[in-house]
Amino acid sequence: MTNEGQLPSDLFMDLDRSGPMPLYFQVASRIEEAIRSGAMPPGARLENEIALGERLGLSRPTIRRAIQDLVDKGLLVRRRGIGTQVVHGPVTRKVELTSLYDDLAQGAQAPATKLLQRDDVPASDAVAEALGVAPGTTVAHIRRVRFAEDVPMAILENFLPPEFTEITDEDLQAHGLYQLLRSRGVSMRVAKQRIGARAVTDDEASLLEIEDGDPVLTMSRTAYDASGRAVEYGVHCYRPDRYSFEVTLVDK
Repeated sequence: MTNEGQLPSDLFMDLDRSGPMPLYFQVASRIEEAIRSGAMPPGARLENEIALGERLGLSRPTIRRAIQDLVDKGLLVRRRGIGTQVVHGPVTRKVELTSLYDDLAQGAQAPATKLLQRDDVPASDAVAEALGVAPGTTVAHIRRVRFAEDVPMAILENFLPPEFTEITDEDLQAHGLYQLLRSRGVSMRVAKQRIGARAVTDDEASLLEIEDGDPVLTMSRTAYDASGRAVEYGVHCYRPDRYSFEVTLVDK
């Protein structure tokens, strides 16, 4: 790239403006070629639609459709207040008893955490049922945004039994939740998990830097230790352009 955000003009020199192949497809193909060749590395910013259209002599709808094709392919991502960027490799998470922090660290994705909330709250009926405590019992409540390579990946909301209310903000900034539980002698053995999808809320869209109404993946999980005691209940949502679940199915 010749300067920040600007693609080299010779990348588009052979656009066929009178042939049967749509111009948006040709533009998308050239940008995809630049991404896959490394000419546009992960994190590189693309110039805005208006500037690129004016430079190439193409309409903004043509440029917008080309970019959207690459967003749909998972090669570009639109980020509020930043613009359009080349994505880092998406995270594919096997459905195993691991934390997102562990998965990102093992995949060399540089995990980081923004702590939104850490307080002790009375357990609602749903939380009490999941953790096996009486409704109204004081439990630890944690809400965070997890980042990989400075891109928001997921919003994580977790509830822990009363014995873990001593976990601090500093602990959560520096470590994954499962790391903290293991360091306190918890040996997690099994979890009950449900995966789904829904439309993002306004608050979640802002935190994940996606558009209002976009879809998100959801997961709820209750994890149990070796004795069968519930040690964590989590309700999470993930950006589907940056995240997927992988499941192995076995015939019984």
